[in-house]
Amino acid sequence: MRAFVITGPGKAEVQDVKPPEARAGEVVVDVARAGVCGTDMEIYSGAMSYLHTGQAQYPMRIGHEWSGTVASVGPGVDEAWLGRRVTGDTMLGCGHCARCTSGRQHVCADRYEIGVRNGWPGALAEQLPVPVKALQVLPDSVDPAAGAMVEPAGNALRAVRGVALPPGGRLLILGPGAIGLLTAQVAAAQGAEVHLLGRSATSLEFAASIGFPRGWTTETLPDLTWDGVIDASNGAALPALAVDLVEPGRRVVFVGLSSSPSLIDSRNLALKDVTAVGVLSASGGFAGTVELFASGEVDPRPLIAATVGLDDVAAVLAGDRSWGAAPKIHVDPRS
Repeated sequence: MRAFVITGPGKAEVQDVKPPEARAGEVVVDVARAGVCGTDMEIYSGAMSYLHTGQAQYPMRIGHEWSGTVASVGPGVDEAWLGRRVTGDTMLGCGHCARCTSGRQHVCADRYEIGVRNGWPGALAEQLPVPVKALQVLPDSVDPAAGAMVEPAGNALRAVRGVALPPGGRLLILGPGAIGLLTAQVAAAQGAEVHLLGRSATSLEFAASIGFPRGWTTETLPDLTWDGVIDASNGAALPALAVDLVEPGRRVVFVGLSSSPSLIDSRNLALKDVTAVGVLSASGGFAGTVELFASGEVDPRPLIAATVGLDDVAAVLAGDRSWGAAPKIHVDPRS
């Protein structure tokens, strides 16, 4: 089968590789759509931290936002899974450590991360092996494009849950990228007054075009009470800004990651009695996200600029934005 393989920093190619076989407890999925995200771009550039800690190494087959159809099942897996439309969790814990058995498999020390950590192949390929326990069934009302947005939107849902806004509260989201806009959609569906802080006019104009006109820069940000602040950016200075801006006694959530240390002053947290929440993944947010998509309360598809083939992925990872202002690019591995 064809798969996109990163062979070194800034180097990648589409290769013919051996198709996966479903082992015990696993299925093989025919991939319909896969998303490209900032983590993938960091892997391509060589900046991703796992490459420097030994938790990832080249060559790598990326892709952890996906949807598809179960094509085969391994030993011990119910054949009723065959033909089901699914997406799935990126985080694959060992299943037997204290973290896994207490519902924290996404922070298992020995976890695989699909397309990211410890060599589990990703979804930028025609087929993908996945443990059946990681699967989330997609209803007919959630098409392949929306299905491949469940994983990033699951991060957004967890961020909104973590910020714990009061009813009708005012939320400031730092970073109007894909995660930031998905967070805005989820928060708005729950009745929040959503504001976005960005740097470029293009990103803020796009946010306004999909229903979020309250977009600001650091120069224009109004002096308002922020009942919660979510940092969905990759700016090293913004976590500290989130703590500075949030109303005392409220919460800040960190779902974005900078490629360099992003420092906060713990005195500000303590003296303002602020709760800081970190969100690593969509684990725990899949079912709720599918419900939001299926009900129509959240439609992530306007965030997709284009769907390209495997041969175009290297250009996307290198920063080509010629497909439009929307922040997300999808890949059809069979096109």
